Amino acid sequence: MWKQMLPGLRMTILLTVLTGLLYPGLVTAICQSLFPVAANGSLIMRNGKIIGSVLIGQNFSRPEYFHPRPSAAGNDGYDASSSGGSNLGPTSRKLIDRVKAAAEKLRAGETVSGAIPSDLLTTSASGLDPHISPASAHLQIARVAKVRGMAEADLAKLVDQFTTGRDLGFLGEPRVNVLLLNLALNDRQAVSK
Repeated sequence: MWKQMLPGLRMTILLTVLTGLLYPGLVTAICQSLFPVAANGSLIMRNGKIIGSVLIGQNFSRPEYFHPRPSAAGNDGYDASSSGGSNLGPTSRKLIDRVKAAAEKLRAGETVSGAIPSDLLTTSASGLDPHISPASAHLQIARVAKVRGMAEADLAKLVDQFTTGRDLGFLGEPRVNVLLLNLALNDRQAVSK
């Protein structure tokens, strides 16, 4: 019996060591040495404290900040431990009502002429998308400029500076990272708490 079981046991131990210890250790060492920021979650530190990640959306709701797209992650949104979309389809009454409510709220707080960019009304697949479209950022410039007492032209330049183009020139859409934009905004003009 042992003659038949021993080769299988040896292979199990060998493969466990190779694929469970050596390979992950090697990949971790390579990533930590070549891509330390990405390997550690693309975290943003300020004054020795982690304030976020460029990969995870955060809820900015105060009027002096650019707001992200809505989130369906968790009960209050932006909960990284329950990342996921709403899974509501285009004929869902709940989705239609939520989009209408978001549009009304947006029109009440922003100067909107014409259509509202869809990313300000709908959630992303993960519920944690850190980006909005340049159109969504430009729509918010008037509000942020008024509250902060800044020139709209200066804010438009800042939005353009933080607009990332398509990956490899043809993949995806241009986008603005809300966290990075708001941090740059605070660096230019600190907000009293």
